[in-house]
Amino acid sequence: MKHKQTELYISEPIESDSEGNALTIEDIISSNINVEQIAELKIDSERLYRFILEELDEREREIICKRYGVADVDGSVCRPMTQKEIAKKLGISRSYISRIEKRALEKLRARFEKV
Repeated sequence: MKHKQTELYISEPIESDSEGNALTIEDIISSNINVEQIAELKIDSERLYRFILEELDEREREIICKRYGVADVDGSVCRPMTQKEIAKKLGISRSYISRIEKRALEKLRARFEKV
């Protein structure tokens, strides 16, 4: 019985506001965080990483990872780079980077559409 006296429910009124309306713990700690959206984003992110590994060849994967700052197979993460920066680093033209990036993104989009 004594234990029950110390329990407090999240929807139980704990005080009232200046207008006399009951305030609950839920009112005080509530936020605009949408747990469903966060969970969906996490699931989609995990899928994206898996699809990058499964669908893209080594060069496509390297370009996508460098272009968008995504962790590469070896776990290294770099800041997102421009096509020009990647082209200079890899010693190929910016237009070739653009074509490879476009092809890789199409592969990833197609894979997401299958899910």
